[in-house]
Amino acid sequence: MQLLNADEEVKHLPGWTSGGDFITKVFRFDDFAQAFGFMSEIAIIAEAMNHHPEWYNVYNRVDVTLTTHDAGGVTEKDIELARRMEQIVARKG
Repeated sequence: MQLLNADEEVKHLPGWTSGGDFITKVFRFDDFAQAFGFMSEIAIIAEAMNHHPEWYNVYNRVDVTLTTHDAGGVTEKDIELARRMEQIVARKG
């Protein structure tokens, strides 16, 4: 897997920031049910991709960190999963 420049990649992902070898974002929802619903949708996508996020949920907040551990940084898998997250949030308004 080819490593990508995380600083460059987050320029195309609204609200995402780079930590060098990872990208991260905090998603906020109206309530816990919406946050959990988002996580459930992403869990299905992530499992199909065989690429799983590091995330943390409290009430209406979901903190997400993406990195490809076996590559040692950010790869296209991380960017694709971030894009899918953005698509789901946009679709739900």
